[in-house]
Amino acid sequence: QVQLVESGGGLVQPGGSLRLSCAASGIIFSISIYNMGWYRQAPGKQRELVATITSGGSTNYADSVKGRFTISRDNAKKTAYLQMNSLKPEDTAVYYCQLSRPGRTPYWGQGTQVTVSS
Repeated sequence: QVQLVESGGGLVQPGGSLRLSCAASGIIFSISIYNMGWYRQAPGKQRELVATITSGGSTNYADSVKGRFTISRDNAKKTAYLQMNSLKPEDTAVYYCQLSRPGRTPYWGQGTQVTVSS
């Protein structure tokens, strides 16, 4: 079965950086056919899109993270990344990785906590 494991979260001061990783396993087909994305959920709020990268490499970002976050993928390593710079307290959330194909139920990871605080 497909598993997604996020890592790289932690506590960071405002203005700092973190790099999240999402490693996929159990995929029957090549991961290159999947879209990958990062979502986040802050306490008391709904889960929201942070960034996505398609199978073709096109990227999309939430307005709140444009210019600060960068999503990338390494299909050979079956891994997606989220480079987060200039972090703000409002970026504090649990960050989730998603693997998806059109018309199919997406896969989700368990999440990794990111806390931005001085």
